[in-house]
Amino acid sequence: MLAELSSAQVVAWGNAWLAGHAGLDDLVDSVERATGPHVVGAVADGLPFESGAPLRSALARLRSHGLARFHLSLPVPGDPLGLVGGPDLNSAAVEAREAVLVRLADRRVGLVPGQDRRGSSYVGVAWSAYPAADREPEYVPLADAEHRLQHAIRESAELFGRVDDISSWGPEVARALADLRDADRAPGPGLAPGHPQRAHRLAAQADRLAVVVRLAAADGGRGLSAAQMDARREALRVLDSAVRRARVAAYGAGD
Repeated sequence: MLAELSSAQVVAWGNAWLAGHAGLDDLVDSVERATGPHVVGAVADGLPFESGAPLRSALARLRSHGLARFHLSLPVPGDPLGLVGGPDLNSAAVEAREAVLVRLADRRVGLVPGQDRRGSSYVGVAWSAYPAADREPEYVPLADAEHRLQHAIRESAELFGRVDDISSWGPEVARALADLRDADRAPGPGLAPGHPQRAHRLAAQADRLAVVVRLAAADGGRGLSAAQMDARREALRVLDSAVRRARVAAYGAGD
């Protein structure tokens, strides 16, 4: 799993590019800013990709194959959010916890990011390409995702408050958990042009809360009873599910 959510940036800026709100250079620069160069990695037989090709040339080539839309998938075991199959794509996407589904003129393709390990000091991302089933991925409306996230914030904050003394956590976790009580801060610059302001706000909120999930899940819960650990895991599950849906809705809401 990558530290940065590469798929979300590809979807947000990819759809902005297709809608004429951004150029291809804008797309690639935004995607590669935090993670280094992106290239095509392993490619299943029959797909219109060349292994080793830079992201810019790979996307330009897809345009000639009727590239029409990017969709974000953020699956976890037991919740294949945004996936449509087949099995190789689903397995790789669940392991990575993210993927991009691409609609072409005659097929759908799934792209799954992973670390590019071509050298010990090299930092980059390699996208593996898989055939995808020819059906629409799950649509997550902005309003529904926003409502679900607000409910999850309240529910998980109550559960955390029941089982944890937040001040006893490390400073990173404590700051992240504080965002549960500060959910209306100004949105950040994560989305591309063409997204509605509601999507900008939801993406910023979900991105902050994703940090809560990541840091809290890594904490061992020293001193908690089995019942308290179960309550903490349930709080994280509720929050993670809502955060993933919010990100799918927000990053995919561009024209």
